[in-house]
Amino acid sequence: MKCEKCGKYEATTHIHTLSNGVVSEKYLCSLCAEDEGLGVTHHNSIDLLFSSLLGDIKPKETKKCTFCGATFSQITEKGKVGCAKCYEAFRSELLPYIKRVHGSTEHVGNVPNSSIPEMDSVAQLREELNILIKEENYEQAAVVRDKIRQMEAESNE
Repeated sequence: MKCEKCGKYEATTHIHTLSNGVVSEKYLCSLCAEDEGLGVTHHNSIDLLFSSLLGDIKPKETKKCTFCGATFSQITEKGKVGCAKCYEAFRSELLPYIKRVHGSTEHVGNVPNSSIPEMDSVAQLREELNILIKEENYEQAAVVRDKIRQMEAESNE
């Protein structure tokens, strides 16, 4: 769809206006939208997300990062930390929000669990078998025993 104002460029901005119960719509290109005061903000969406997540904090301004000098309120306004040292300086303040976003505060790697190959070696299975026998969990021990036998048979072929 072309811009309704200039007619030259593709419309990238859709504006809904409600005035006296009447809804009107405008489709504008980015240049015309900027002319009407609807310019593009220079934040990316992830910055806005973190800024909104951290925005409910009212920190004390006495604490600063020793490396870059950032305060926690600057981090909450921008939605991103000033440097890597900020994670150490504001650890206690950031951890609850990191956990809220990622579900954990421990790094577990970049590879999805589904792509990690199974690491069951015969030695590991024998250790597991011994533990299961000590716990008198004989049904599960039999399953592990059968798996060991199958792996040994495959390796002998």
